[in-house]
Amino acid sequence: MKNSQWIGIAASILLIAACFMPWAYYPDLQKDFTGFFSERNTYGRPGKVLLFFSVAAILLFLIPKVWAKRANVLLCALTIAFAVKSYILYTACYRGTCPDKKIGIFLVLLASSLMTLCAVLPDTKLKEEKG
Repeated sequence: MKNSQWIGIAASILLIAACFMPWAYYPDLQKDFTGFFSERNTYGRPGKVLLFFSVAAILLFLIPKVWAKRANVLLCALTIAFAVKSYILYTACYRGTCPDKKIGIFLVLLASSLMTLCAVLPDTKLKEEKG
């Protein structure tokens, strides 16, 4: 893809923004959980990990080296795996109570999927060897 690095950077920024949005509403607690807030820190703070992965991915998208593109594939695969884990954790029912899914958790999945797609399809220029 010709503009894959710029789309990947935009997806990384979208992932950062999605970490601050509401991910799920818990009706028994009457609270919205985000990537940085859960009641008594029960689910941890996955937003910190996703923020780190996004910033690192932006840097790797900008470096025009083959090793950076390969490292970015690994990093984006870890990002989508962590996003799926967070989706399952935040949206699972417990003790008969099911949280309402909010837009933030869907944007986390979308952005991490888009980042991975852009990392797998980089626009690299290879030198021709003379021989």
